[in-house]
Amino acid sequence: MSLEVLVLGVGDAFSALHYSTCLALRAEGQWLLIDCPHPIRKILRESSQLAGLELDVGDLAGVVVTHLHADHASGLEGLGYFGFFALGRKLPLLIEPVAGERLWEGCLAAGMELLLPAVDQPPDEKELNDYFERRDLDLEASVALGPFQIECRRTIHHIPTTALRITAGGRTLAYSADTAFDPSLIEWLSPGDLVIHETNLGIHTPYERLRELPAELREKMRLIHYPDRFEEEEREIECLREGALLSV
Repeated sequence: MSLEVLVLGVGDAFSALHYSTCLALRAEGQWLLIDCPHPIRKILRESSQLAGLELDVGDLAGVVVTHLHADHASGLEGLGYFGFFALGRKLPLLIEPVAGERLWEGCLAAGMELLLPAVDQPPDEKELNDYFERRDLDLEASVALGPFQIECRRTIHHIPTTALRITAGGRTLAYSADTAFDPSLIEWLSPGDLVIHETNLGIHTPYERLRELPAELREKMRLIHYPDRFEEEEREIECLREGALLSV
C-alpha cells in the first residue's frame, strides 16, 4: 500500500486564514501525525472530511514533533488528555532528544502535572509518561513506528528543530520543518519522492531561494507554512491546501 499524506494545516503562527502547519501520513492502514497544533481534533475532523475521510485522535498510531514552538506543539496537552481520559491509552510521541528534554517542564507540566482524583482529595502528581509513550528520534539512524521508518536531521531555526524523512511502502516523504534556507538540508531532502518545504519570512526559507532550485526538484516539491497572502500570487511551486490527500 502506498504512502499518503493528508494536509491538515498550512499556515504559520500568525495566520488568520489557516490552521497551523501539520500533516497526517497513512500507510498500511495506520496514521502518523506530524506536529500537533491546537485544536487538533477540530483540525483532524475538518481536513479529513474535506478529503472524504474520518480521522480522529483514536485512529493515530503516534505523533512526531519537529519542535516546541506553539504553532507546532500547542495541541499536545489536548492530545494527551484525550488519550488519558477518553481513550485510556498513551500515544507514542517521537521527538529528538534535546527538544524532548524540554517537552515536559518547558511546555506541558504547568497544565498537566496535577490532576484531582476527586473534589475532596489532594491532586495526584503526573509525569509525561502518564500521558505519552515518549520515544527518541535518532540523528544517526532511522526509528520505526509501525510501517513508518523515520529519519531526522537538525534545521536552522530559533530552537532545536528536526526535518524528517519518513519511508513506508517503498516511498519517502521528505519534510523540511521550520528552517532558514539551507543547501545541505535541501540535498538531504532531495531523494524524497515528495518534498514538502516551508516558506516564510524571518528565520525561514524565502520562496525566491526555492524557485532557484533545479526543475526536477521543484516539480516534486510542495510549499507549506506560508503567510496568509502568499497564495494570492501564482507560484511555480505548488502550495499545499488543507484537506488535500496526496499519494507520495
